Amino acid sequence: MKENMNRRNFLKFSGAGVASALAASTGLVSWTPRAEAATINQTFNITEGFITQPDGVDVYFRGFSPDTASLTVPGAQMIVQEGDTVNITINNTLGTNHSFVIDGLVDSGVIAAGSSKTVSFIASSAGSYLYYDGLNAPYNRLVGLHGAFSVMPSGSSNELYAGSATFVQQYNWVTNDIDPAWHDAVRLNTTPTSTFKPYYFTINGRSMRVPGHADYADPAIDSGYATDTRLEGSIGDRTLVRILNAGHCMHSVHFHANHVEWLARNGQARADVWKKDTLLLPNNKGSLDVIYPYEVPPDSWPQVTTGSFPMHFHDEMTQTAGGGLYQFGLATTIAFK
Repeated sequence: MKENMNRRNFLKFSGAGVASALAASTGLVSWTPRAEAATINQTFNITEGFITQPDGVDVYFRGFSPDTASLTVPGAQMIVQEGDTVNITINNTLGTNHSFVIDGLVDSGVIAAGSSKTVSFIASSAGSYLYYDGLNAPYNRLVGLHGAFSVMPSGSSNELYAGSATFVQQYNWVTNDIDPAWHDAVRLNTTPTSTFKPYYFTINGRSMRVPGHADYADPAIDSGYATDTRLEGSIGDRTLVRILNAGHCMHSVHFHANHVEWLARNGQARADVWKKDTLLLPNNKGSLDVIYPYEVPPDSWPQVTTGSFPMHFHDEMTQTAGGGLYQFGLATTIAFK
């Protein structure tokens, strides 16, 4: 469905449309180490449109999308190896200037309206990074121009950085807070003047649904069942979760069933790996790297080896949508198979 607004054709996507665009490029991350560095090429198209929220409201977004006819929020995750040469071409299809930034690795500078630019850099340090639009900060980032960029240690398939605790599988979670008034101001190319008031909360662009809702358990829409958010494993499956916060609010991340091993915060490795069930996620590009160990939950009796447990944030607002629609916010499932 398309709408004509302000002399431009805006793409309009339901949650299912956006999720299906994501599914092709995100999910459980697979990685095979290489003996030598490689050259990695990627193209993003800066597009715009509307995404339907859990309460049926259409909210304006911009995204780093795979083609000019789609809208992807967040942009496709990228995973490379230390030493790789990365070439990223950004096509700006909009009538406003934008940029592409990965802190510590690359800054495109201004990508003028209607133009393209290719940036090249070496992936020099293993870790978890957010790529984002650094212009008109923080508004362009908040309205969807962001995504996950991961760098694996050279030659390793099971470490966050050389010598870290090991894992057998990994996921990227990109969280965001959405204030429709700010998004609409960006659509109109004006600067938001109101106090930031988030009404929707997403993980990898999706929100939770509850039993009885038409979208419940739909992996294209429900963050509790989406393959890129829902953790799945069996006893012994240690899972790295790279949590990146594109949003404006700091949050409290709470894991059920087991404590996580806290490896890094804001890209800085911790000297001591603590086991925690609740961690503070910094705002405005903050990050956490944790390992969720699939172990028998220590407090279960009789002992549990299968079943499902929640991961949700411990700040009440994130569990709502539209200012009060409870359990339609930022959460997902930890499934023991």
